[in-house]
Amino acid sequence: MSTVLSGTPLSDRVAIVTGASSGIGAATAERLAGLGARVALIGRRGDRLQEVVDRITERGGSALALATDVTDRDALARAAQTVRERFGTVDLVFANAGVQHVSPITDLTVADWDEQIDLNIKGVMNTIQAFVRDLEAAAAAGGPADLIFTSSIAATRILEKFQVYSGTKAYISHLARVLRTELGRKKIRVSAVEPGMVDTELPDHVDDPDATRLMADLIKEIDVLQSADVAETVAFVAAAPKNVNLTEITILPTEQII
Repeated sequence: MSTVLSGTPLSDRVAIVTGASSGIGAATAERLAGLGARVALIGRRGDRLQEVVDRITERGGSALALATDVTDRDALARAAQTVRERFGTVDLVFANAGVQHVSPITDLTVADWDEQIDLNIKGVMNTIQAFVRDLEAAAAAGGPADLIFTSSIAATRILEKFQVYSGTKAYISHLARVLRTELGRKKIRVSAVEPGMVDTELPDHVDDPDATRLMADLIKEIDVLQSADVAETVAFVAAAPKNVNLTEITILPTEQII
């Protein structure tokens, strides 16, 4: 990634990226910073966040690591205040934190159900609560304002044993559609990015043998997406003219047919 230059597409913007310690979140934080944004990275693994921040600052970017669990509403509110004090009003929120577990419903893996619902849904709602006033203020001041979610093709595809994960992502995709009816009137853009198979550590949480085999086979057989591919898409959405809202983008590896 090249050194940040003045006048780049996201100059003067203040971005939040949740789930930023690895994968799509880390890649997106680096890409947004490379395009000129000041980026606050939020995630649970502080050491990993700092590694990403160090890479950004070495290239001339501006970034801040905030070790925060988005399922903790009060902690997230404190992180939001820190960002305002350090960078100013947030005008770009990438709600990306999430987890994936796969199992037959009859296994009754209720701890996995709860973790997915808490992080993929409640964590997103906490993120909205923490930053929606900033987005309102940014839009009212005449600048761009973006609320972007990481959803998944699992929101619409019928994938056996993905029932809880798919349900959480269907919630996110539909939440984005409905939020536009409120926030679009306030000139806040709302977008859902729905990737297919991405080579990240997300599948590492999957211990169902059938799902593990499916993912492993895809990675071996086709040229799957990389985190940087999704990051580039998020950056494209945020850099569009402020009267343009790319509302729902599905990103698939060219060869993926599932």
